[in-house]
Amino acid sequence: MTFNNTIIKEMKDRVFKGNLQLPKWGLVTLTWGNVSEINRDLGVVVIKPSGVDYDVMKAEDMVVTDLNGNLVEENSLKPSSDLATHIKLYNEFKDIVSVVHTHSNNAVSWAQSGIDLPVYGTTHADTFFGPVPNTRQLTKKEVEEAYELNTGKVIVETFREREIDENAVPGVLVNGHGPFTWGPTVAKAIENSLVLDQVCLMARNTELTKKDNELPQYILDKHYYRKHGANAYYGQK
Repeated sequence: MTFNNTIIKEMKDRVFKGNLQLPKWGLVTLTWGNVSEINRDLGVVVIKPSGVDYDVMKAEDMVVTDLNGNLVEENSLKPSSDLATHIKLYNEFKDIVSVVHTHSNNAVSWAQSGIDLPVYGTTHADTFFGPVPNTRQLTKKEVEEAYELNTGKVIVETFREREIDENAVPGVLVNGHGPFTWGPTVAKAIENSLVLDQVCLMARNTELTKKDNELPQYILDKHYYRKHGANAYYGQK
């Protein structure tokens, strides 16, 4: 295959810098995390290499695959083991450009509960227009046959069956596993990971002090739409 080397290099640089942001923000331990970006025109995904330490990783180490997960560069490192999950999300969620997976403490703790993340306050509402769903657990057959691909499938299943807009709720908690977030850019997808981890922490602290106090819908609407949509007014033009 022939690709625009300038575009690929720019993608690698963004994905590399995005991956380095995860430990800076305390969202990963060891090598437990990955960032990817898709270029739909070229039909490629760039993702972190599997198991490579952040301290020694270089931009040129980022792995380029097609949308079937096949390597497109010679002498490439192995891609993240979560590649199939990322590709499934790209194939089903047509508007997203970047996917992030971490094992951040607060989001993993909530994922392990098997419970959706309620909307307790406006910090949540600024980014997620409704509860962040927690998926069902994968079956034994799903794990044995194609674990990473079926992780992506169960995420998509959750959003489609519950009729959740993946652009309005740009993240999910995979039951017993951890968070995936996404967005229109690498930077936004990573920001969504940080926000999700923080609101998981805030929700846990809320439940320790006061229960049955979810945010009213009209406040959720106000905070979400002042940042998103045609009439958004938060921030600078």
